[in-house]
Amino acid sequence: MAKKEEIESLVYLLDDPDPYVQSEVRSRLYELGESAVPLLDQQKSQMKDEDTSELINEIIQWITYSSVEEDFLDVLEGGLNNMKQLEDAVFILSRFDNPTLRESEYKQKLDRFADLISDEVRYSLDESQKMHKVLHFVFSELEFSGCNTDYYSPDNSYLNRVIDRREGLPISLGLIVLFIARRLELPFQGINMPIHFMLKYKSSKEEILIDPFDGGKIVSYNQCYYFLKQNGVEPKSEHFKAATEASILARCIRNLINSYEKRDELEKVEGLKKLLNTVEMMVQQ
Repeated sequence: MAKKEEIESLVYLLDDPDPYVQSEVRSRLYELGESAVPLLDQQKSQMKDEDTSELINEIIQWITYSSVEEDFLDVLEGGLNNMKQLEDAVFILSRFDNPTLRESEYKQKLDRFADLISDEVRYSLDESQKMHKVLHFVFSELEFSGCNTDYYSPDNSYLNRVIDRREGLPISLGLIVLFIARRLELPFQGINMPIHFMLKYKSSKEEILIDPFDGGKIVSYNQCYYFLKQNGVEPKSEHFKAATEASILARCIRNLINSYEKRDELEKVEGLKKLLNTVEMMVQQ
C-alpha cells in the first residue's frame, strides 16, 4: 500500500538528473500500482512545474491503462445499442487522458443541462420548436462552439474537456446535443458524413441536417453534397444515414489517434488502437 511520505519522496526524485535514479523511481511507482494513484494525483494537483506534472500524469496513465481498458471492454460487451451506452463508453474513453476522472460529475452536468430546458421543450407547440430550443440552448446559452485555434488538440475530443472548455470538434459538440436530447427524448441522430460529423433531427414530418461545428446551423443536403465534392468525396446516400453508436465511438477514437500522431505521442496511439480494434469488430458485425 502506497504511503504519502514515500510518494512525495519518489515524486521529488523524478527530477533527479541521474537516469538510473529516474528508472528506479518509475519502477517503484509502477510496482505500487493503483494504490499510488490517489496520492500521485494529489501531488500532480499541487505541482507548479508543468513538465513534472505531465510526467506524473503519464505515470498515472500507464498504471491505470489496464483498468480503463477493462472498464471500456465491459461496456462494449454489455452492448452498444443506444445513446446511454454510448455515453458510458465516451466517458470511460475520457479516462484514457484523465484516469482519475469522476465520470458521474460530468453525467450530472448533462442532467442539469437537460433539466434547465426540459420545461421549455415540454411545452413547445411542435417538433421544430423543440429542435430549435435545444440548439439555441446548447450553442447560444451554454456557448458551445467549434474550436478553430488548435483543432487537433486532444482536448477537443475528450468530452469532459469539451464540457469544461465549451469548445470541440464537430463530433464532440454533436455528442453534447445527442446526450442532452436523449434525456429529453428528442429524435436527434448522429450522421457520420465523411470529413465532417453532422446531426439530423428526424421528426414525423421532416428530416433536418444540422452542423454542430457552426453553432447548430441548419444546412441543406445540397450544401453537404457541394462540401463533399469540394473535398474530393463523391456523395452517397449512405453518408447521410443515422450512424450506429459503435461507428460514432470508433470515429471518436480515430480522432484521438490522429491528434496524438500529430504530437508523436506514439504510446498513446498504440493504446487507443487496441481500443479501436475492439470497436471496429462491433461495427463489422
